[in-house]
Amino acid sequence: MARSLVAGVDSSTQSVKVTIRDLESGEQVSQARASHPEGTEVDPEVWVGALDDALAKAASQAGVGAAAQLVGVGVAAQQHGMVLLDEDDRVVRPALLWNDTRSAAAADDLVRELGGAEVWAKATGSLPVAAFTVSKVRWVAQHEPEAMKRAVRVMLPHDFLTRRLSGNAVFATDRGDASGTGYFSPATGEYLSDFLFAAADKALATPRVAQPNEVVGEVAAGAKLSAGTGDNMGAALGLGLNVGDVVVSLGTSGTAFGVSATPTADPTGVVAGFADATGNFLPLVCTLNAARTMTAGAQLLGVDLAGLSDLALRAESGAGGLVLLPYLDGERTPNLPDARGSLHGITRENFTKENLARAVVEGMLCGLADAVDALSAQGLQVNRVLLIGGAASSPAVQQIAATIFSADIVVPVSDEYVAVGAARQAAWAVLGGGAPPAWQATPAPPSNSRPAAQTAQAPVLPANPNPQVRANYASARNALHP
Repeated sequence: MARSLVAGVDSSTQSVKVTIRDLESGEQVSQARASHPEGTEVDPEVWVGALDDALAKAASQAGVGAAAQLVGVGVAAQQHGMVLLDEDDRVVRPALLWNDTRSAAAADDLVRELGGAEVWAKATGSLPVAAFTVSKVRWVAQHEPEAMKRAVRVMLPHDFLTRRLSGNAVFATDRGDASGTGYFSPATGEYLSDFLFAAADKALATPRVAQPNEVVGEVAAGAKLSAGTGDNMGAALGLGLNVGDVVVSLGTSGTAFGVSATPTADPTGVVAGFADATGNFLPLVCTLNAARTMTAGAQLLGVDLAGLSDLALRAESGAGGLVLLPYLDGERTPNLPDARGSLHGITRENFTKENLARAVVEGMLCGLADAVDALSAQGLQVNRVLLIGGAASSPAVQQIAATIFSADIVVPVSDEYVAVGAARQAAWAVLGGGAPPAWQATPAPPSNSRPAAQTAQAPVLPANPNPQVRANYASARNALHP
């Protein structure tokens, strides 16, 4: 009998990753990737071509069609992006991605026009910022009215890819990704059609919201399609998060999020009150600048990322008072889309390569520590911090994190957790049942020179915070954004 497999897709800003896993155990059989073009707006049909290439390569490696059968596919993708289709299912204009900040003023206008921050937080769980889909819809309506006139459907990147995989038969989403649009209520599970109409100045069709374990359609070869979800929701599902686990993800952007049984509604807009991919909630804080801060720092210092790590670990905690505000691409949290990065506290004594490298890492992590504090203030339990994403493999990031966060640090085995979560959702849809299949992420010891303390759950780096680092960062931040 052929082995039953499922495929999980992570269509991110920079690339698409596909992992093919055993249906029952979650064991990885193959993986592949393909690149996406740079930019803050992209023709979404390019994503389709990249996905087809990566999926075909991964399936070939897995022996699909011979020794194995692909029975399910799930797609997770970058949140918030706006895809508009016309009545003939053609793309109206390039998709505006989450990191396109031109819609910042549109977000402010919508908040003001529709009752203010309290109304938005209560209705949607979040305050719209430039990243949110609703803000991008308003921008197109204002600046490209002919494009909006042609549009009949609005959807998210993962919705679009699921639709194309189904031969355009499926028009569905999940409550997790829908909760990041700005026109959906995670608390009720319903669209807020008046919010979307106010943004577009017309009615637009939205994907139906499927159940977390629902089969929404099939691909051409017969594999079942799950509803899919957003990237952060996929990562939470792939990691198998429990209450008290907070993820700090250090990719292109930085995110901090955790699972909650109850919805949140933060009128300050710092915490986005998203839903997750299982029926719970996923309060989240996002920063625009994470791993690319380290890349920029390494380029400035003329070293690679390993060299940056080595330099940072030669400096004392606090970098001699040198503080980097890492707003290199503007910032989302705090909401400063037009801000730029800045270096504070420079003296002749502390202006060294080592301190500068340390300030780069500390600045990136302090921004995420602020994010975790905001989650805690909304009632989220924080027992431990799981570091994931490309920058999490850096020894400097791991060791310095223990001096920044007030909870123990866990570094899971490096994996494509968004794609894993998408595959796990696909397996859930195929197998049915009230809960996802019990695939578990395996934590690994962090890259640390001192012995890691052992617990029943995982090897950890015990919290060893240096309050002065956070205090110096707060002073620099408050000088820019009181």
